[in-house]
Parts: sequence; structure tokens; C-alpha cells
Amino acid sequence: MERLIFHVDVNSAFLSWEAAKRVKEGLPDLREIPSCIGGDPKLRRSIVVAKSIPAKKYGVTTGEPVALALRKCPDLVCVPGDFALYQRCSRAFKEICASYAPAMESFSIDEVFLDMTGTHLIYPDPVAVAHEIKDKIRDELGFTVNVGIGTNKLLAKMASDFEKPDKVHTLFPAEIPEKLWPLPVRDLLFLGKASEQRLLQEGIKTIGDMARSGEAELKRILGEKAGHQLYRYANGIDDSPVRAEREEAKGYSAETTVEEDLVTYEQALALLLAQCDVVAARMRRDGKKCSCVAVTYRTLDFKTRSHQRAFEDPTDVTDEIFAQVKKLLYECWKCEPLRLIGMALTDLTTDDFRQISLFENPDEREKQKKADEAFDDIRRRFGNGMIVRGSTMSTAGKVARKAKAQMDQDVRIEKEKEK
Repeated sequence: MERLIFHVDVNSAFLSWEAAKRVKEGLPDLREIPSCIGGDPKLRRSIVVAKSIPAKKYGVTTGEPVALALRKCPDLVCVPGDFALYQRCSRAFKEICASYAPAMESFSIDEVFLDMTGTHLIYPDPVAVAHEIKDKIRDELGFTVNVGIGTNKLLAKMASDFEKPDKVHTLFPAEIPEKLWPLPVRDLLFLGKASEQRLLQEGIKTIGDMARSGEAELKRILGEKAGHQLYRYANGIDDSPVRAEREEAKGYSAETTVEEDLVTYEQALALLLAQCDVVAARMRRDGKKCSCVAVTYRTLDFKTRSHQRAFEDPTDVTDEIFAQVKKLLYECWKCEPLRLIGMALTDLTTDDFRQISLFENPDEREKQKKADEAFDDIRRRFGNGMIVRGSTMSTAGKVARKAKAQMDQDVRIEKEKEK
């Protein structure tokens, strides 16, 4: 039986959700005026998270500083984000989607995949039921979505990105030459800017050019792994299933954009220690240990660098993780001003085996583990911000609040799955 997959994507989600709320309150519709969702324009880290179509006509782009957007469009209405509202709207639209499909995968807060395979007896016309889902969300919740229909997740996702808003599009295998191949290579899912530049340099400008170039040629240009995957995508091939259950975490990370440049090791290490605290706590909560740690930072010229190191044995002890983070920072950073810094724990395992070193103090390590357990217990009961290390008092609050929001979201997801 041929697969049938829908991709449902909220149009300008954060702005649409805020607009729908304001319309109910009798306020102007943000979707009809130059507007955006963003932070305080006076803060350097404030960026445009979502924009209206009228704002787009002024050249406002997602991800740019709000201050720059205001220079392009002085009348731009900038509204702060409301995560609680976004969660409510996300749950509401996903409940409608789930009522139509045997299996639904949440791709992000504003996107889902629906596996409609085998539903032809209930819904004989896929396009008609896609319109029904789209219109029900619009009429009941006050915001619009696009629905893409295909025989796999890739084609459905590509279809939903065609003309917006409030549309239904199909991209079946027979339609690939007409609808997919004329698109520029940058429109292909998971193809980044660096790959785009390499392809353009080779005269490959469209997705069709990629498909016709052959897998061997794309591997030569992009490398073995990327060339294989992108050749398949260019030909509309994707075997990935719609996963109704949340995938197991492959890593844990935290990063922070700072309001003032980081220029000393003391500043950077205080922030990294706060991040280690909350990230390691998340990992321990899931019963995991990490075998690799990485430090990432971004300089004022927006260049991002990363440095990583493997542990001799997997660990979940915060002090051991931070000791490696400290070494990595000294090795890779020479105190040039930073606007962002973060760390990540990867290569996860549940293995408890550990090779005891002759130079290791088992009693000291046991004390560290008990301290971590005590900290974790306090955070679970009273929140992440209720206990921080003295050396991180000035920076830990922001990281802890951000981490708490993520942890609370994870807990909510798990509770919803249990219902």
C-alpha cells in the first residue's frame, strides 16, 4: 500500500497566535499591519522571531535584530513573545490534527506530520480532508495553516512550503518534475548555505540539476554522506517513518546570547558552569551519562566555533563535566569578544561501567555525586532557579530559567503521553 503523509504547518505561528488572541480582544489584526514578534529593541540579543506579510514587504527578515527591522520599517509594531500562549495554541491545533490521523509526529511547536496511510475508506479524497483539517483549525482557533500532501515526509514537507498562507498543496512522485525540480537548490530540505555555494560553483542551480547530476557527482561535491542523502531527497526519496512517540534525546545542550560581550575567562566560565549545572541535571533525570562534551561560542563577526573532547569513561557528574569544559575553553578561546557561548553533552549511554584510576579519590567522587543528587532533588521540588553555585550567582538565573522552561515542557509532554 502506498503511503500517504500530511505535513501541517502553522503560518507565521507566533505572530498568528498573538494576532488571533488580539482579534478576540477587539484589537487590530497583527497579520494585516507591519508587525513582528521580538524582544526589547534596546537589547542587542533581541531578534525578529516572526513577521507579518506587510512587514516582509519592508524587507524585515526573521532572525535579524529588532533594531535593524525598525530602521527598515519605523512603524513596525513589535510584540514580545508569550510562550504560555504558544503552548496553548500548539496543543489546540495538534488535538485537531490528531483526531484525523492514526499516527501523528510533532515536528516542532507549530508543525506535525500525519500518517494517513490506509484511511482511504474513511477519507476517500485526501485533498478534501486536508481542506477540512485546514478550515477547521482556521474556523475554531482563528489562525491558518498550510497542509502538504505526499507519499513521504519529505514530499509532504516540501509541498506545505509552496504558496502561503491557508493553502493545501500536493507533491506526489508524478509531480516531482513539474513542482520540485524547478526550485532552487536552497529550497531542498536540510541543504545548508555551504552546500548551496558548492553546488552553485559547479553549475548546479536547481533541485532538478541535482537529481540529474547523479549520486556519484553529488558525493564528489558534498561528501559521501551528504551527497547520498541529498541525491535521494532531490529525487523525492525518503523512507523515514512518522514517529508517534517522542524520540530519545541524542544529546543535551544549553547556549546563551549575552547582552554585554564576554571578554574574560572568569565571565565565560561562570556562565558555562551554570549551563553545566542544568544540562547535567537534565541528563541525570533521564538516567543517562555522556561520553563527549563540547564548548561552542560565537564571535562578534557571527562566526561560530566548537571544540570537543571525549571522556575516558562515561560520566554524569557535574564537576567532572565542568573540568573538561574549562580545559576546552582555555584551549580554543583567546578572549576575543563573544556574543554567545554554550556547551553540549553527547554520545549518551546508560552503561554504569567505570574503570577506576589509581589517581582517583573514590570518596571525593562519591561526595560530588551526592551533592548532584541533592541539587537535583531541590530543583525537582522547587524549580531550577532555587539553588545555584555561589560562583554563578550573576549569570545562573537566566540559564536556569531557560532550562526550567525546557524541563517543564519535557515534563508536560511526558504527562500528556501518559494520559
